Amino acid sequence: MENVVLVIHLILALSLIGVVLLQRSEGGGLGMGSQGVMSNRSAATALGKVTWGIAAAFIVTSVALTIIAAQNSAGSSVVDRISDVPAAETPATPDLGGDLLPPTSDAPLVPANP
Repeated sequence: MENVVLVIHLILALSLIGVVLLQRSEGGGLGMGSQGVMSNRSAATALGKVTWGIAAAFIVTSVALTIIAAQNSAGSSVVDRISDVPAAETPATPDLGGDLLPPTSDAPLVPANP
């Protein structure tokens, strides 16, 4: 069920993007133009009505996906997943095998083949 709603949601998202990009620009962002949101324009275009319909369906699928996700995780919590078994202890310093450690004597290093 969740996958079906998710696919519908993605199709609605892509179609909403396409419909919004197809609309005619009226100038003046946020309704500041001569025919923006604040005007008393009565007739809405068909493309505007389609945009509102797709946007409403997008919101409905968003809410449906939220409800489905909440129902799927209702019985579990992150705290429930924590176990009482401690993690395996790791040594504080890595074992390098002794070959890479510097010499402990104060004698100067002499190359083997001069």
